[in-house]
Amino acid sequence: MSEPGKKRVNLALQGGGAHGAFTWGVLDALLEDGRIGIEGISGTSAGAMNAAALAVGYETGGNDGARAMLERFWKAVSDAGRVAEFFIKGPLAGWLDGRLGRITDQTPGYALFDALSRVLSPYQFNPFNFNPLREVLEKTIGTAAIRACSRIKLFVSATAVRTGKIRVFETREVSVEVLLASACLPYLYQAIEIAGEPYWDGGYMGNPAIFPLIYDCVSHDVVIVQVNPINHPAVPKSARDILDRVTEISFNSSLMREMRAIAFVTRLIEEGTITSPRYRKLHIHMIESESEMAALGASSKLDTDWRFLVELRDLGRAAGRRWLEEHYDKVGRESSLDIRARFL
Repeated sequence: MSEPGKKRVNLALQGGGAHGAFTWGVLDALLEDGRIGIEGISGTSAGAMNAAALAVGYETGGNDGARAMLERFWKAVSDAGRVAEFFIKGPLAGWLDGRLGRITDQTPGYALFDALSRVLSPYQFNPFNFNPLREVLEKTIGTAAIRACSRIKLFVSATAVRTGKIRVFETREVSVEVLLASACLPYLYQAIEIAGEPYWDGGYMGNPAIFPLIYDCVSHDVVIVQVNPINHPAVPKSARDILDRVTEISFNSSLMREMRAIAFVTRLIEEGTITSPRYRKLHIHMIESESEMAALGASSKLDTDWRFLVELRDLGRAAGRRWLEEHYDKVGRESSLDIRARFL
């Protein structure tokens, strides 16, 4: 639905655990500004949860409702994280100390994940598949509310374990289980089964997927909110830093491929080689704070301390306001991102 006085765009939201609070801030800034209308959102992992929270809040409360729902969701994440941290610092930490070496205090959630994933699978250390996000999603968003959304289209990506293919769930298919599947790190959680098919984190095959916004939406503008740094200034030397950088690269690889394909088709359209109306030129935009996000380190992706989440939100708000100030006039007319310089 077009909205008078607003430029309509599609959003592509990356996953990144607690770093998704940066995306919360970006969305909050765009909603507060009020000049951007949202047609569709493609999201993965934390990006999918941000997308669902925004769409559910917007359905009944417009921009203000979307902002309130996003804050409610992230506050619930923080509250759930405090319970998990108490458990990590208590009996489970003691059990691990004697078997895997001392766990540091800097990021207890990540330390636990790191230690457990070295020797045990989630089918062993988490046999009941406990996931604190399930209760958070059920209480704050809920399946029925998601599927009732009609004002914003949702596209949530997950990776099919058996085939390795991407599965994109549309609004009427999205549920709490789908959101959990999109965020299912295989070293931490058992695969999430949906209709008999097991799924892992969507970031492996689409972080986020751009093609649903091309084929199923009308707007020519795609705004990518980047959470995972593409560039990293330092060469990793430690085993942990190397693994973190490999994960960063792999979780950006699908986006890199899609951007290259978009750049190729755009060049053919501009040259007149492609004239079919089936192909349209896209305007690509990106909102990011790459240097600040790269400095955080992978361990903070499991840090749900409220003060940290608010810091990320404020960083995202600043990035969103900066993008609006510098590039709003380009929306609907041209790309504000140099795809070749960024991705090729």
